[in-house]
Amino acid sequence: MEKTLEYAFQLDTEDSLKSYRDQFHLPLRTNGKPYIYLCGNSLGLQPKKTAEYVQQELKDWKNLGVEGHFHAQNPWLPYHEFLTEKMAKIVGAKPLEVVVMNTLSVNLHLLMATFYRPTKDRFKILIESDAFPSDRYAVESQLKFHGYGNGLLELKPRKGEVLLREEDIEATIKKEGESIALILIGCPNYYTGQVFDMKRIAALGHAKGCTVGFDLAHGAGNLPLELHDSNIDFAAWCTYKYLNSGPGSVGGCFIHERHAHAFDLPRFAGWWGHNKETRFGMRDDFDPIPGAEGWQLSNPPILSLAAIRASLDVFDEVGMPGLVEKSRKLTGYLEKLLEDMKDSVKIITPRDVRKRGCQLSLQITKWGGKDIFKTITDKGVIADWREPDVIRIAPAPLYNNYSDVFKFVTILKEAING
Repeated sequence: MEKTLEYAFQLDTEDSLKSYRDQFHLPLRTNGKPYIYLCGNSLGLQPKKTAEYVQQELKDWKNLGVEGHFHAQNPWLPYHEFLTEKMAKIVGAKPLEVVVMNTLSVNLHLLMATFYRPTKDRFKILIESDAFPSDRYAVESQLKFHGYGNGLLELKPRKGEVLLREEDIEATIKKEGESIALILIGCPNYYTGQVFDMKRIAALGHAKGCTVGFDLAHGAGNLPLELHDSNIDFAAWCTYKYLNSGPGSVGGCFIHERHAHAFDLPRFAGWWGHNKETRFGMRDDFDPIPGAEGWQLSNPPILSLAAIRASLDVFDEVGMPGLVEKSRKLTGYLEKLLEDMKDSVKIITPRDVRKRGCQLSLQITKWGGKDIFKTITDKGVIADWREPDVIRIAPAPLYNNYSDVFKFVTILKEAING
């Protein structure tokens, strides 16, 4: 492989998805040139068609008022249903198992209201020791709410290591499983980018009587997920990272088909989860919709759903297999370019492409990692710093190209070598 910009341009020319870059707004510097944007794992870029989708709903609101619920070009009453099938394809689920609603942490709490059912002997929640802070806060607050302040159980890397070993996860579940009520893991881990074998963890957890859920904030739109076949009980994700739906946009949920008609499961209920045929009867007892829709609370924010719909249409056109293929090529290219920087840059993300998405987490070992991050930012790179010592680089396949990756590595080398 040639480590030249000309070779990167050649790879861009051969890229079958190269035209999709033009379908996104690239942030521009003051000199009018685009930033090297490698931060899709934090906030995805805006598809150009988003404005059209949102403007349509603003137009219908302006012209129809409340009648837009029934007579808008895309009626608001069933609007969330327009997203279901395409979202289900992205995460490898059946439409019955998926709903777009609320935001990530809200959904995790709602799902734990159902699937975290502690008892005197089985009350622990198993998470990664370096879980995303919001997940930790949610889990700790659930434990305290139920009166089990000491119920947090953590999966920790071995001394001197960063990644979790699969055999250690298995050993922990086998040893502690009878005391674990819920396993809740982020996939991939936000800090290291490590992907976990969800199907294997579900099988291990279920064998011990545990409920198993995943936070897929960094997985949805990034990994080749097969949620139905994984047999996990539930999952939740945001849509503003790889799914490009805009800051703070509505999230998504998966609840496995086997729970679709389990109406005796406890849940926090709201009228949008009630039987659609009698929802406006107003005085009926709660009659949940089968499947994931039955966990909805309120009518959703249409403007946010419109932005999600714009992005999902792009994903549906490309398909996850094509995106994953390019993602692996881009990240592999980045990895190769960093090979001669081993003395100053350590990649802590797994090298096995099946155990990572499009994020590589870089530890700058030479000196002053945060100073290096500031330098590359000043030179036009938008990346992501995570305390205490990692720069996260995520070449998103829809709008990043090989030239972005090459230019980033060049700037990084210059920053490190002074």
